[in-house]
Amino acid sequence: MIAATSIRKAAASYFQEALAIRSHLHQYPELSFQEFKTAAYIQEKLKAYGIPFTAGIVETGIVAIIEGKNPAKRTVMLRGDMDALPIEEKNEVPYASRHKGIMHACGHDVHTTCVLGAAKLLNDCKEQWEGTVKLLFQPGEELLPGGARLMIEAGVLENPQVNVAIAQHVFPSMETGKVGFRSGMYMASTDELYLTVTGKGGHAAMPAEYTNPLIITAHILLAIEKQFMAPEVLAVHQIPTVIAFGKIEGAGATNVIPSEVKLEGTFRTMNEPWRKEVHNALTLLVEKTAREFGGTARLEIGHGYPFLVNDESLTLRCQRAAEIYLGRENVEELPLRMTAEDFAFISQKVPSCFFRLGTGNVARGITAGVHTSRFDIDENALITGVGLMTWLTLSELGATQGGDVL
Repeated sequence: MIAATSIRKAAASYFQEALAIRSHLHQYPELSFQEFKTAAYIQEKLKAYGIPFTAGIVETGIVAIIEGKNPAKRTVMLRGDMDALPIEEKNEVPYASRHKGIMHACGHDVHTTCVLGAAKLLNDCKEQWEGTVKLLFQPGEELLPGGARLMIEAGVLENPQVNVAIAQHVFPSMETGKVGFRSGMYMASTDELYLTVTGKGGHAAMPAEYTNPLIITAHILLAIEKQFMAPEVLAVHQIPTVIAFGKIEGAGATNVIPSEVKLEGTFRTMNEPWRKEVHNALTLLVEKTAREFGGTARLEIGHGYPFLVNDESLTLRCQRAAEIYLGRENVEELPLRMTAEDFAFISQKVPSCFFRLGTGNVARGITAGVHTSRFDIDENALITGVGLMTWLTLSELGATQGGDVL
């Protein structure tokens, strides 16, 4: 049986290598489904560690396998996503992105580094545990239809069949050294909304000759807010729901009324029947409202990720294991989030635990949020991430020493 102290020591000894890996990945980010050099780098590391793998799944995805004694006993999957975002980095650090307009602004470089680190530690002690560890290096988390979905369709949850899946995500608003868990529903489904409103363009000084699609759009937005987002409506159905439009384009001018307005938005919730109901009701509402004001409207819905659900039994075990490994004071309960994550596809298929890794450091000014140009981490979080992913895996394989919570 393996003690927490030995994993803490191993994670600390791996720190310099983890720093080098994260630095390399951060300097050379690649966009969703374009992670070819990232995948090649990961393959080099797996070869160096002596871990067999299959590459080229959904082009850039990788699945690696570590077999302990009695491999068929149980399979634990660890997932790390690889893609970056189309954001220009503004951090002045030695490891800043060298690819203009592309940045690891969501911490996927950290996720990949931690899975590689856990792979190294688990492989080094594979004679001490039973079962199989499956490592999933996944492309395209940031872009529909989601790399997790495509890899599932390619069969990555089979051969061997995955019993449980574990993933982590950076959390800049939580101090480094801490982690967070939540059982049950945790993150929302997400759908993309593309709305086109058509009227009749013309000279602004001649209102009798045009039908202003901007006015129609305003009525549509107010109708959506009233029917779906009013506090009294949300109180009735009691299902977390967000419908919001963040982009409107009407190519007119001070004295030119355009014939068409285009909008882009998002719809998020945590209930699949309600999700389907809103799809239908929202389509009917925008069409009806446009007609009432003399125009037409067309709504296209990009069906995105499902809601993410953390298996209650697995998450409770992982939270308890984290308290033993890090100390109870460093393990927090998380609130619901309306953000989305394509690990949700995996969570809908196998018992899963998706937890948060604290990466912030207020004293050092490391507080910028994900998806921003100044996002960064306290790199000491790599020690926590590598060690805890290793420890949780060993706990699920029944290879850890029991003990009191610290």
